[in-house]
Amino acid sequence: MAAQAQVNKKKKTFIGLPAPLGYVPGLGRGATGFTTRSDIGPARDATDVSDDRHAPPVKRQKDDDDEVDLNEANFDEFAGYGGSICGKDPYDKDDEEADAIYDSIDKRMDEKRRERREKRLQIEIEKYRQERPKIQQQFSDLKRSLADVSVNEWMSLPEVGDARNKKQRNAKADKFTPMPDTFLAKAALSGESGTTIDAREQKFGGLNSPFPGAMTPGFSTPAADIDMKKIGQARNTLMDIKLTQVSDSVSGQTVVDPKGYLTDLQSMLPSHGGDINDVKKARLLLKSVRETNPKHPPAWIASARLEEVTGKLQAARNLIMKGCEECQKSEDVWLEAARLVPGDQAKAVITQGIRHLPDSVRLWIKAADLETELKAKKRVFRKALEQIPNSVRLWKATVELEEEEDARIMLSRAVECCPTSVELWVALARLETYENSRKVLNKARENIPTDRQIWITAAKLEEANGNTHMVEKIIERALSSLRANMVEINREQWIKDAEDCEKASSIFTCQAIARSVIGVGIEDEDRKHTWMEDADSCASHGAIECARAIYAHALTFFPSKKSIWLRAAYFEKNYGTRESLEALLQRAVAHCPKAEVLWLMGAKSKWLAGDVPAARSILSLAFQANPNSEEIWLAAVKLESENNEFERARRLLQKARSSAPTARVMMKSVKLEWCLGDMPRGKDLLDESVKHYPDFAKLWMMKGQIEEQRGRMDAARDAYTQGLKKCSTAIPMWILLSRLEENAGTLTKARSILEKARLKNPHCPELWLEAVRVENRAGLKNIAQTLMAKAMQECPGSGILWAEAIFMEGRPQRKTKSVDALKRCEHDPHVLLAVSKLFWSERKINKAREWFHRTVKIDPDSGDAWAYMYKFELAHGSEDQQEEVKRRCVNAEPHHGEHWCKISKNIENWRNKTDEILPMVAALLTVPT
Repeated sequence: MAAQAQVNKKKKTFIGLPAPLGYVPGLGRGATGFTTRSDIGPARDATDVSDDRHAPPVKRQKDDDDEVDLNEANFDEFAGYGGSICGKDPYDKDDEEADAIYDSIDKRMDEKRRERREKRLQIEIEKYRQERPKIQQQFSDLKRSLADVSVNEWMSLPEVGDARNKKQRNAKADKFTPMPDTFLAKAALSGESGTTIDAREQKFGGLNSPFPGAMTPGFSTPAADIDMKKIGQARNTLMDIKLTQVSDSVSGQTVVDPKGYLTDLQSMLPSHGGDINDVKKARLLLKSVRETNPKHPPAWIASARLEEVTGKLQAARNLIMKGCEECQKSEDVWLEAARLVPGDQAKAVITQGIRHLPDSVRLWIKAADLETELKAKKRVFRKALEQIPNSVRLWKATVELEEEEDARIMLSRAVECCPTSVELWVALARLETYENSRKVLNKARENIPTDRQIWITAAKLEEANGNTHMVEKIIERALSSLRANMVEINREQWIKDAEDCEKASSIFTCQAIARSVIGVGIEDEDRKHTWMEDADSCASHGAIECARAIYAHALTFFPSKKSIWLRAAYFEKNYGTRESLEALLQRAVAHCPKAEVLWLMGAKSKWLAGDVPAARSILSLAFQANPNSEEIWLAAVKLESENNEFERARRLLQKARSSAPTARVMMKSVKLEWCLGDMPRGKDLLDESVKHYPDFAKLWMMKGQIEEQRGRMDAARDAYTQGLKKCSTAIPMWILLSRLEENAGTLTKARSILEKARLKNPHCPELWLEAVRVENRAGLKNIAQTLMAKAMQECPGSGILWAEAIFMEGRPQRKTKSVDALKRCEHDPHVLLAVSKLFWSERKINKAREWFHRTVKIDPDSGDAWAYMYKFELAHGSEDQQEEVKRRCVNAEPHHGEHWCKISKNIENWRNKTDEILPMVAALLTVPT
């Protein structure tokens, strides 16, 4: 008992008892409960659902009758209690209406903020795209460059290399070893039967296989004897077949008829390139339409054309002929049938169609077209006119085939049958004599009182016969008659008729129409603007006389308008003769004597014509009308200096300095002495000028340049420094001083001068450009790139900076830079010139020529653009193209441009004309690379 008690004492009390609720074995050491495969399968994971023994405690469902937490901690002064006090109350219509009102208020408040929120979201998206661009955007410039890849360049790209390794690429060729004849003989002998037994067989008794129960490896008993002769014959036959195939593919030895073969192929392949299933569906649908409504002509036409497209021409003819039987009153079906059937049958088809439709003009015209002889055509048309005498189309077609006398007779009958056809009346009037034409046109006006073409034809008739005084009266009567017949006068149509009259060489009629209708429907305050637009429009259409008439009419209403006289003078300069220009300018200065530019244009016209005394007389009259006028004084000085009358020019300048002293007069006086080489006199005048006009920058620049020319650098530096104190905004003077220091070797001082200039003149692209070029000339490319980046930040819309930046990039990046420049400065002449040079450097001749033309069209005053264009044509153009560029440049008379001014303003070239300066500037330029 003591031993048993000891055992019971050591025994655990929980052994054999059920586990408590929620107990999971091994949970304390991190293990999870598990069961064996004998229970439910493999061990469970931590996320598995526990079994019923260890079910989680069930949460108590919240009772609907629980009260709301009304504690002070759950209360807010603005929002109230956190819970819903009325949550248990019933939801009625008042609550629904209140909720709808609150929802509408929330929606309205949201709409107020939506635009701002969407805009902020859009800005964030754009910022994100800029910081993290897509791969597609990163390669956009390369994709754009693919547009310029030619077909030859694309085809010359190397193919992708073979990705296989060396062993796979250079696989060893299969080796075939020919078998000897002994092997074949041995194989043949294996099938023969022997009649003797060798010694071994006699000794061991019979044939025992070395592999009991198995087949002897390597040998098989042939089913029949092998005939070597037949094998050789088969080999020869196979070789003959191969040789025949090869001979067919050799040129000159083929046995196939190529023409017939291609014809067979063409007949086998349909000409329609669509899907065959679509054709079947279309054929089925059209068949359904024809069966449903057999009297529907478009169904038959569509069915025939479908068969024609698919190559079944006979089926198309059969269908359209059946359609002609079903739709005998449809001219479209008859015309389609005539088109599909052959020539002789087409005549029969059209004849049958005319029997059913005798009043169809189209069928009669088709019948005439099918005839080959002129006599037969006339016969068909006359039969048609007997059937349809009031068809204008038939009459016109008939008259076109007749001779002039017969045509006149036919037209006399035509206007009787078709009295409302203007074309027939006009055609008859053209064929008649002058007297008869007047009678014909009078009858036409009686029959058609509402058409303007008859009146215009009458005016042309009078002008052609020399009665020009009648033209104006006829046009005025036309307008009054048309108004009486309630016809609206459309001035655009009348101006278009005037342009047509000018093209027909009826100048008086054209001018009469322009004068009569130019003021129709225009308000008084809009007359000047509208008339100038009409004149420009006529000039652009090539109607020079019409535009001249409009200008003349405008000047009769506005004789004292200087702008109209100027535009008329420029028009005569571009399109008229020298005599017409001078006559116009004489009238202009009579009405506008205070307009200096008109006097100067007249004097220049006389001077260019070589009539110097007449130019002097015009300028003397201009002096009387405009005493002490600076422009006229300077024009007179230029006239005398250009004609080598230097003493007279000096006297004129002396008079001008005494009577009308201005800074420009003083500058011209100094320049004349400088050009003539009288430096002491010029220096005295210059010193006097800067005392009277210290704020005129050109005087200081001339003083510095004269000192530079004389080699006195310190005096030039002092002149520029004093000038900049008076004129700190003179950008060219800052650049001249900087270049003076740069040429002297003091690069640091040149930089400081430009930096000081930029401080006094911010946002000045010329100063930034000079700073960049100073570094480039010094060979400091990195500093130049840094300065260019700063310049682009300060002046992002400067064309000259973008143009310089394009050629500072490497060749691969230039195109991308040019695209960015065009986006920023689309119409800037500097950017357009840089793009033209870029195409030139890439040898894209046609594109470069196109962009050069675009550049000089936008800015014809840019001498650099003309010079580059002329140099381009010298290298890649013909002599005609070179002369055309020179002619256009002389007409444009450019005055600006960095390289142009370097040559044109050089004292040594002061008497050179534009046609002489252009080759000099072109020789100075370098070919872009």
